[in-house]
Amino acid sequence: MEYLPNIIFAILLIAGIGYFANNVKKLIRNIKLGHKVDASDHKPERWKNVVNIALGQSKLVKRPVSGFLHAIVYVGFIIINIEVLEIIIDGLFGTHRIGQQVLPSALYGFLIGAFEILAVLVLVCVTVFWLRRNVIKIKRFLSSEMKGWPKSDGNIILYFEVVLMCLFLVMNATDTVFQTAGSGNVISQFIAPWFSGFDVETLHTIERVAWWLHIVGILVFLNYLYFSKHLHILLAFPNVYYGKVVPKGKFNNLDAVTAEVKLMMDPDADPYAAPPETGEDDVPAKFGASDVMDLSQVQLLNAYTCTECGRCTSECPANLTGKKLSPRKIMMDTRDRLEEVGKNIDANNGEFKDDGKQLLGDYITNEELWACTTCNACVEACPVSIDPLSIIIEMRRYLVMEQSAAPMELNNMMTNIENNGAPWPYNQMDRLNWKDEA
Repeated sequence: MEYLPNIIFAILLIAGIGYFANNVKKLIRNIKLGHKVDASDHKPERWKNVVNIALGQSKLVKRPVSGFLHAIVYVGFIIINIEVLEIIIDGLFGTHRIGQQVLPSALYGFLIGAFEILAVLVLVCVTVFWLRRNVIKIKRFLSSEMKGWPKSDGNIILYFEVVLMCLFLVMNATDTVFQTAGSGNVISQFIAPWFSGFDVETLHTIERVAWWLHIVGILVFLNYLYFSKHLHILLAFPNVYYGKVVPKGKFNNLDAVTAEVKLMMDPDADPYAAPPETGEDDVPAKFGASDVMDLSQVQLLNAYTCTECGRCTSECPANLTGKKLSPRKIMMDTRDRLEEVGKNIDANNGEFKDDGKQLLGDYITNEELWACTTCNACVEACPVSIDPLSIIIEMRRYLVMEQSAAPMELNNMMTNIENNGAPWPYNQMDRLNWKDEA
């Protein structure tokens, strides 16, 4: 019976980490449904982006209030969870505050004191975030795609953080040995008097309950990430690394189409000559994308990384003028469809069974796609280098090249370019007639 708590702790730890690892495996499997992207270029720039954008959160602080508060929560939550290492050691080996025994008392006191201060700061910031969402009701949190689960998810994660920080402080405040040492209890010393009416045994029980709930809460939080927008805590770093490093206005060309256009434009070209080597199939299986399997692995990673913060949508000129397009919804729809495909694969022994649905039409409408002005405002606004525009362009490409379903205005323009060499409905001979009327 002496080792029963350690055995229970080990079982909980293995189960929690095992379930998380299984979900990570599914996550990687789903992302790999997309086609590969070569990201071996611009490595110094990519690593610089990871340091500045993902680690330094340089794009978040462009909106100073929310950016500063998020930075505190981010730093506080990460640093405080360093203490999880001590909890794991104590739980597995039956020790109590092993750090206090192996580290110099001044260093241990400094660390725990810093953790306590950060815990209070996190509580303050989380409270402000909750008020912004539920009382002040910031406009970008009120869009139609943020109703239901997305709204609940945003609040649940805040409640998680409040509970975990409070348990950490209660755990310290009721630890009589820690309080007696008088080192590191910067905040908990003011909470300890709340429990002054309890005897030592009751205090020990409260401390143990808070300790167990704290570690169980962390394991639950870890596994909740997969089902939450807060998956970006883990994916922001690889997503920023694989983010766009070429000019944002540069679109990818299909090599097969480029070769055909060059052949058409060059009057001296041999029409019977073999096409140039492109490094890929001469003719792709499908032009553009109609479902998640047609997108790239980076685009699918983007979908899972989306924080649902709405900065992209709040900057989108189409959305601001009342159009249906919301870049945030594009990413959320892509993720939802990808999850649906993943569950389909799980239910069919690793094979995808056609469900009669696809991303285009069932999730994202043509109206949304054609409302985009390709201005790149959403890409610029995203704090973790997500590129909604690339998905929009691929789906437009499918509509134009596979279904000939471009809007009438675009069809007219392309017809004019084909016939007149310009977007306007005038032949080349009449193009300068306007000057004779001056």
